[in-house]
Amino acid sequence: MYLFTSESVSEGHPDKVADQISDAILDDFLRQDPASHVACETFVSTGLTIVGGEVTSHDAWVDIQSVVRRTIRRIGYTKGEYHFDADSCAVISALHEQSSDIAMGVNRAEKEEQGAGDQGMMFGYACNETPEFMPLPLTLAHMTLIELARIRRENPSPMPYLRPDAKCQFTIEYNDDHSAHRIHTLVLSTQHDPDVDQARIRRDVEQILLPRVKARLSAGNAALFQDGMILHVNPTGQFIIGGPHGDTGLTGRKIIVDTYGGRGAHGGGAISGKDPSKVDRSAAYAARHIAKNLVAAGVADEILVQVSYAIGVARPVSIFVNTYGSAHVPFTDGEIARKVGELFDLRPAAIVWRFGLTNPIYEPTAAYGHMGRDPYVQEVELVRDGKTVRRKVQFFGWELLDAVDACRAAFQL
Repeated sequence: MYLFTSESVSEGHPDKVADQISDAILDDFLRQDPASHVACETFVSTGLTIVGGEVTSHDAWVDIQSVVRRTIRRIGYTKGEYHFDADSCAVISALHEQSSDIAMGVNRAEKEEQGAGDQGMMFGYACNETPEFMPLPLTLAHMTLIELARIRRENPSPMPYLRPDAKCQFTIEYNDDHSAHRIHTLVLSTQHDPDVDQARIRRDVEQILLPRVKARLSAGNAALFQDGMILHVNPTGQFIIGGPHGDTGLTGRKIIVDTYGGRGAHGGGAISGKDPSKVDRSAAYAARHIAKNLVAAGVADEILVQVSYAIGVARPVSIFVNTYGSAHVPFTDGEIARKVGELFDLRPAAIVWRFGLTNPIYEPTAAYGHMGRDPYVQEVELVRDGKTVRRKVQFFGWELLDAVDACRAAFQL
């Protein structure tokens, strides 16, 4: 037996507030100009939002103040007593034009040969622990906080004292064959109004929140909630001061929450606030898509995919695959990696085209994980050739299982 832990944070966590603002600004640029190049960073603190970074766009004009305040309002910071609210916080913009040195490497006459926006390595991971092909502890942490946010927004809410900031951490006890045995520990810290008793919060977590979480799980995973599970609710004793007033928030400071909860690996690059010419974003999505489709096809029970790039160069420098000894095909990991290079076009322009990454699809990715989400199509408003149009757009396209048949054919499954 061994233990493994993953955490998630709510949309009201200060770092996630920053991520959502950065991606909302990116979306507004892409809504007007799909060729926009954006690298937007956000800092939030008591009564203050600062937006900085680099933008190049020929057709878009974005009202930064309006986007910032709209995003903060949607998250739920709408009261002066939070010391950070949508209507009264100061908003400072320090966006400037993208470096011409970077643009020279990215832009190409032949669009399909567009160079990578930076060097670096990106990882994708998938396993068969959950229907989402994601690690179980991270899936549980995301699911719990999504449900907590739904409860907070209900009118009337059965937990009316909830405030937007929250963190959740699951520790799973695994058998030596890496199958989940039970939930060992759950830690939940949720911001709340000052006039609520901690015993009530714990009772409501046990009687309202957790039953709703279990109802969303498969029978096997729901059964992992057993007697003897250690439950910590607001273990400091109270959590009144939270959000950007309690702690500063920065874009890109929750990259493990964004990806695989510490399982697999991470190349270190943040995702939010970056247009898809930055392979920190587009290649991370492509690597996840590859890993998920390989596991779904039965190539292995668990797969890590690494892709690396040189700035200004279209084709990857390297492709690496690790199946952790769980492969079900008569190929080495190196041979699997070579087949991945043949099956999937990993040039940045090809990734962008495959997943529709020049569309305004990013704000929903900036809380509760970029990976393991349900893909969906939604109609959005765009500005094209000076006219406002409505078009159906794919969200979370990298989660589609649209390459399973090709993987099975390639590996003779």
